[in-house]
Amino acid sequence: MSFRAKFLRRACACVILCCASAAGLSSCVKLPRRASAERVETPDPQAADALRPRVSINRATREELERLPGVGPALAGRVVEHRERFGPFRRAEHLLLVRGFSERRFLELHPHITAE
Repeated sequence: MSFRAKFLRRACACVILCCASAAGLSSCVKLPRRASAERVETPDPQAADALRPRVSINRATREELERLPGVGPALAGRVVEHRERFGPFRRAEHLLLVRGFSERRFLELHPHITAE
């Protein structure tokens, strides 16, 4: 991808974000507050993730890797093949060397994995 294409893509993303945030700020609708007795406790997804054990990318089987969010059979297979060919991952960030792992996918997956 050329420099110009990258620049235009980033500029468009900035314009979209600015418009979306301006639209959110211009809303004047106020919702009524609930009384404290009516408050509903919602589970905290981060607390649930903290209780779940992390998956070791150096010891996990293909099936265990497939259970991770955003990892399918092909990507799990590539992780195992990379590990068998080049040895264990020293850091979780080294997953970015595996074909198919984008930075965005890695950031979503990072709380669920370890390289121990």
